Amino acid sequence: MSDFLKKYLTADHSTRIQTLRLEQAWQTGLAHQDLPPRIVSLLGELAAAAVLLAGNIKFDGSVVLQLQGNGPVRLIMVECTAALELRATAHVGESAVVPDAATLQSLLNADGQGRFTVLLDPAGRQEGAATYQGIVPLEGETVAAALEYYMKHSEQLDTRLWLAADDHRCAGLLLQRMPGQTADDDAPIPSDRAEATWTHCQALADTLKPAELLENTPDALIHKLFWEDDLLAFPEQPVRWHCPCTRKRVADMLRNLGRPEIDSILAEQGHVHIACNFCGKPYDFDAVDCAGLFLDTPEQQPAPGSDSIH
Repeated sequence: MSDFLKKYLTADHSTRIQTLRLEQAWQTGLAHQDLPPRIVSLLGELAAAAVLLAGNIKFDGSVVLQLQGNGPVRLIMVECTAALELRATAHVGESAVVPDAATLQSLLNADGQGRFTVLLDPAGRQEGAATYQGIVPLEGETVAAALEYYMKHSEQLDTRLWLAADDHRCAGLLLQRMPGQTADDDAPIPSDRAEATWTHCQALADTLKPAELLENTPDALIHKLFWEDDLLAFPEQPVRWHCPCTRKRVADMLRNLGRPEIDSILAEQGHVHIACNFCGKPYDFDAVDCAGLFLDTPEQQPAPGSDSIH
């Protein structure tokens, strides 16, 4: 497995290069999500992009990327923490037909009202505390193009992305110009030199095909593209799938519903089935499990402010 984010700088410190390929984390994330192949690829591309961006945030919190529209797909959302803990989900209309060749625009922006949102959410944020949120129209036919548009128009950062995903792996390569950087001697980098480096790196990365992203480890990919360049390498960072849903949290939610509601569900269905509304992981409680929820607990009505799974 190669679930690591790898980060580099060009010798003149003017261009950031990052790459990753996720296998175990991605397969774990898809285990309980039944999605059409085209949505899997879009979700995986957005997941790879979120990890690439989260690797650069300077606070304890999460990067949330969200594609939202009124087409066959209502929502594609990914969250990645500064510790590179990832989760991702997509909501597809019940009767939606998703062709394998469908574009991002046809799936999420058929009416021209689609939006791309980037949210920076600090950990432990108190209710009412401010978060950073950027929203732009959903432009481009790919996840990479949509995110490049956002970075250019909201962050004023020259950023290029190459993304690929299937049901086994998701992978990505990011190039980003580093504004205001200096070389090792602390002298400002001449603009023509930085421009030449940026152009050079893009030309190399533009030769990539999606299959190469998926088939090559990050180390192999960087060697394949930049074998003639002197890059400054940073320690690799592990990436893992993490959704905070647990059986205990589900049990607490069911307990808050109260015994009468749980007994009604048991009478109708014989068991209580809950699936996490983010990752889809199922949780089943039979009659014995449900009885255990209320041991030494007085009869309850639904508690105000009851927790959801998340």
